[in-house]
Order: sequence, then structure tokens, then C-alpha cells
Amino acid sequence: MLRCLINDPQTPEAANRPPLLIVHGLFGSARNWGVIAKRMSSDRKVIAVDMRNHGESPWFPTHSYPDLAADLAEVIRAHGGQADVVGHSMGGKASMVLALNEGALVNRLIVADIAPVAYEHDQSSLISAMRHVDLSRVERRSDADAQLEPLVAERGTRAFLIQSLDVKERKWRLNFDVLEAEMSKIVGWPEDVTGQFDGPAYFVSGAESHYVLPEYRDRIKGFFPAARFAKIPGAGHWLHADKPREFEAALQAILA
Repeated sequence: MLRCLINDPQTPEAANRPPLLIVHGLFGSARNWGVIAKRMSSDRKVIAVDMRNHGESPWFPTHSYPDLAADLAEVIRAHGGQADVVGHSMGGKASMVLALNEGALVNRLIVADIAPVAYEHDQSSLISAMRHVDLSRVERRSDADAQLEPLVAERGTRAFLIQSLDVKERKWRLNFDVLEAEMSKIVGWPEDVTGQFDGPAYFVSGAESHYVLPEYRDRIKGFFPAARFAKIPGAGHWLHADKPREFEAALQAILA
């Protein structure tokens, strides 16, 4: 099973509400969501997962969305059989496939800045950059940042990537080989996924992001007829990092 970070307030309110499952994006981990998970756990159990081939979860030879969705289904069944699910980017696609394949496990679906479409961008260059870090010369995170800087110009992106570096063990908590081999699946969308999820579905996007374009709405509605849309001003693709309080407020409003 996936490695989970669990915040459980053990209150009557929490006992009466489905847990909130948080599903991170590519190169992320449950740790990236630690602050939001803790703040969201005042009245419900919150489960943040490390996806396969990420963090401290097991490594597998495949990384398709049906596989990722099956992993999430296993977690939900182990924690009561139904959950509110929020997924960002890759995690949003996995959450959508989960809702389409096993809708009874999903109470509410919240998709953060991604659509059920294939994208043309490729993140393999970031894997190449991380591979070029000489881990024998890394004593602290700043050492890795200095090595990444010529290859990854954006400081925020470097800071995000370095969160997956285990400095003490001098290793990355990412299965580069499989993620690189399966990149076309990760940026794509499994065309054999069919059906609909008729439950509540919310698509929350960064106003400065271009991942959820207006022309994608008909496709989204085809899979999720009850879909509703919201944008967070001033936020890009990593909306939960750009505007954490605003993103948290959106989650609270949806879950209330």
C-alpha cells in the first residue's frame, strides 16, 4: 500500500465525515501538503499519500493512471470505504480516473489545475537535471540547489524538486527510470477510460495557469456532468503553493 501521512483529530465531527484524501502531483510527495493537511484536519481525518514511485511509497515498473487509481482505491478501502478526494496535476488525473472507475469510493472530487486531456509538455528535462546533481558533493539542500541552478532557472521549481532529495542518505525519493519511461502516460490521458462520475466535482484552477482552458470544459462535463469551476487569482499551476490560504479556503468552502 502507498505510504500515508495521516492527521486524525479523533473528534465526533471527524467520525461523522468521510476522510479527505490528498493526492500530490509529479515529483511531489505527501510532505509538500503537510501544512494544508494539518490545517484541514480540524474536523476530519486527512490522509496525504506518497504516490507510487514517489516519496517513501513502493516503486513499481509501471506508472499508468489506472494503476495510480487502483492504489488510491486501496487506501480508501483501508480507511472506511469512501473519501473526499483532492488531487493536483498528476494526482488530479489519478483522482479523476479513480472517480470514473470506482465512483462509489469518492464522495466529492476536487481537481486542482488539470483536465482530462493529453498535454504536449514533457517533464523529462527535470529528471535529467536531477540526475546531473552529484550527490557525493551534497551536504545540505543549498548544495543541490547550486548544482541545479544552471539547468533549472526557476527558483521555485528547484525548491520544489529538492524536497524530494534525502540529503542524509544522498538519494532522490523518485524512481527516475520508471517516471521517464512512462512520461507519455503521465502527461497524457488514458483514452480507454469511459463512463461518468455523477457526484459533486470541482475544478479549481490557478488564474495564471493555462492547464484548464475554456475549450476543455465540454470534455470535463462529458466525464463529470456536475462539474463546477473556480479560479484562484494570482495563482499559477502550483496553486496550493502560490496561494495556500486561498486554496485552503476554497477547499473549506467545497467541503462545508
